[in-house]
Amino acid sequence: MTPFVFAAVLISAAMHASWNALVKVQGDRFASITLTSFGMMVSAAPFLLVVDVPGPKVWPWIIASVIIHIGYRLFLIRAYEHGDLAQAYPLARGTAPLMTAVGGVFVLSEVPSGLAMLGILLLSLGTLLMSLRGGQAAVPNRAAVGYALTTSLCIACYTLTDGSGVRLAPTAASYAAWLFVCDGLCAVVIGFFYRGRGLLAASGREWASGIVAGVLSAAAYAIAMWAMTQAHVASVASLRETSILFAMLISVFALGERMTGWRGAAALSIVAGVIALRMG
Repeated sequence: MTPFVFAAVLISAAMHASWNALVKVQGDRFASITLTSFGMMVSAAPFLLVVDVPGPKVWPWIIASVIIHIGYRLFLIRAYEHGDLAQAYPLARGTAPLMTAVGGVFVLSEVPSGLAMLGILLLSLGTLLMSLRGGQAAVPNRAAVGYALTTSLCIACYTLTDGSGVRLAPTAASYAAWLFVCDGLCAVVIGFFYRGRGLLAASGREWASGIVAGVLSAAAYAIAMWAMTQAHVASVASLRETSILFAMLISVFALGERMTGWRGAAALSIVAGVIALRMG
């Protein structure tokens, strides 16, 4: 992974943590995450005028990704409803790199180097440690753990799906723009199906933060998908988990959530993983 790609993925990670924090602090998270998808669609729509239309080989991957993203959002909302940001976010992200690394061997025929695999393991360990409180996992809230881990599975699935699809597309921008528009349309339709006019009322209260979150989310994932065309998918997916560090800072300093020694140790593990990935 070149220094430029490395830096770009770190910027993507900071953006990713920021939009998750915006969703977390909203009272109506279903409306907020629907607005986020709408914001992604709005920010991507103008690019449809200048990017190529994906070919027939690409559309199955886009359709599959849209379906997986629907599940991802629903489980993420549930996780945030039952646990705080510093617990649910690390659990949702923690096991995804390992799943992605294993899946990448079979789906993409990508085998990480020994040092890169060490980095993936350290990053995964750090994200899981980040969810500990006082030396004990926040297991009492089983619902939050279950929803977060299911979210993690969705993350691994859509990462492998998009990593495959974006490499078949004319450009990463083409794949990203069409994916975001299709995904946003589906999210809005599902939102109105479940909430009807109530979604408009809730969106009216939170539209600004939702649109900002959407723009951040679109930019973050577009960068990540471009990086997947430049480096191994598992390495990019793992490096994105540095977003945990940014989420920890946001949760402590902006949301007033608790900081523990275990989370400090987790941060060191994540940093060590980043160094190993860079060297690998």
